[in-house]
Amino acid sequence: MKPLQPSLSDMIELYLDLISPPCRAVFLFAKALGIPFEFKYVDLNAGQQYSSEFGKLNIVVKIPVMKDGGFTLSESTAILKYLVQKYSGSVADHWFPHANLRGHCQKVFLLRVRTLFPVIMGLEVPEVTMDAALENMKQSLNLLEEKFLQNKQFILGDKISVADVVAVVEIMQVPQLLSLLLFVFLD
Repeated sequence: MKPLQPSLSDMIELYLDLISPPCRAVFLFAKALGIPFEFKYVDLNAGQQYSSEFGKLNIVVKIPVMKDGGFTLSESTAILKYLVQKYSGSVADHWFPHANLRGHCQKVFLLRVRTLFPVIMGLEVPEVTMDAALENMKQSLNLLEEKFLQNKQFILGDKISVADVVAVVEIMQVPQLLSLLLFVFLD
């Protein structure tokens, strides 16, 4: 696909930290479709999202954030939909095939395993909680395969969509989380 060429005044700004799955989804989607943007790094580990400067951009102090001229938008699925609509002449319909895609994307968020966050923060997690988290992760991956993919290559049909991008950034977390678990429990 040929990259889109807007003027510099039309350049979208994306405020991202690629440690965040929703940020990675927006980043990967824009890159995959050749949507030009200016990458604005917001270091979550340093707490840059809480700076007064960032607070002027997004009062809920969360990323991703997209700024298009005077228009600012947050929340990854809304940004993805906006990009599809803005570049509708260059983006194939299969990327955002119907209005209910947001629901499908949210179903994919089942892959998040919130009970593992204490491990990431270096807090002690009871073994029973960890066992439950690992079982939850296994069930979520099985659900994705059995209920959403159902022997198809893609979640919503025979072509890639935004739902697949959202799912892949969540799945990317699994090996990292498992490595972290092994490190914590073998240490």
